[in-house]
Amino acid sequence: VHTTVSATVLDVCPKKGCWVKLQVNDSTEAFVKMKGYGFFVPLDLIRKTVVLEGNAFTVTTSVAELRHYAEDAKKSKAEIEAITTPKKEIKLVASGIKVVK
Repeated sequence: VHTTVSATVLDVCPKKGCWVKLQVNDSTEAFVKMKGYGFFVPLDLIRKTVVLEGNAFTVTTSVAELRHYAEDAKKSKAEIEAITTPKKEIKLVASGIKVVK
């Protein structure tokens, strides 16, 4: 589904800004990758509000992929090893992101 979303950034890939995690509302988070890795976001976006345009979908993310993102986020070995089940989540592939606040 093509959509526009306004949300608060919870986390950013500390390596190069290639993904972000958003707090869409009180009960919903979303994981965002940039379309075709065509652009990256500044690493200091945490707690800022962004508006993004892109495609949204629900997926089940594998343990291996969840652990990979945890490694990117520099989680501890114990936190990474504690990931033992796949996770159903909302993902977006962003074609554009704008910081609004």
